This record gives sequence, structure tokens and C-alpha cells, in this order.
Amino acid sequence: MKYVDGFVVAVPAAHQQQYLDLARRAAQVFKDHGATRVVECWGDDVPDGKLTDFRGAVKAEDGEIIVFSWIEYPSREVRDHVNQEAMKDPRLEGMDQQMPFDGKRMIFGGFLPLLDT
Repeated sequence: MKYVDGFVVAVPAAHQQQYLDLARRAAQVFKDHGATRVVECWGDDVPDGKLTDFRGAVKAEDGEIIVFSWIEYPSREVRDHVNQEAMKDPRLEGMDQQMPFDGKRMIFGGFLPLLDT
């Protein structure tokens, strides 16, 4: 059964290209180690909620755009292996110092798909 890691992060609008460059680099590493798909989505219509919302979840600040992304894997076991290998991959060295967003405000988790049509 497939497995999905999902992420939400707030990125300063002015850093879109920097984010995309890093995302492309990371996506290639994850795919090289076994991920089947990487999707990065730049917020376009992300409304404020009445009780909670994406912006509140990541404590987005003025001028930041919500990015919603996910990585697909054939299984959780493959995902666990990919994550281990990706963290050792020299292509990701120093990436944590180059992130164009506050990684402490990222939300993420692993998910088992219930419906995939």
C-alpha cells in the first residue's frame, strides 16, 4: 500500500525561487532513493479560517505564502528507508542552513491513503 509524507510550511513570497531550487534538489534525492512522486504547491487561494487554518498552523507572518507538499512512496517501509538514505546523501549536506523558511514552523506527518482515485 502506498504511503505519503505531507508538509505545510510558510515561505516568504520573495524567496519563491530559492525555495523551488532547494525543493528540486531534495526531490531528486528522494526520488533517487525510492520515492515515486514529489509535489510542491505554492499557495494561491488559502483563506483565513474562523477557528483554525493553514496560516495559523504554521504561524505564517505577513508576506509569507503557504506551501503544501507531499512525497509518495510505495510503502511505509520504503519511506523509512528513503528517509534514512536521503539524510546521508551528500547532495543534501548543508541544506538545513539554506532553507528560505523557518523550519521550526513546518508541520508534517506520514499518512496511509484511504482513497486514491
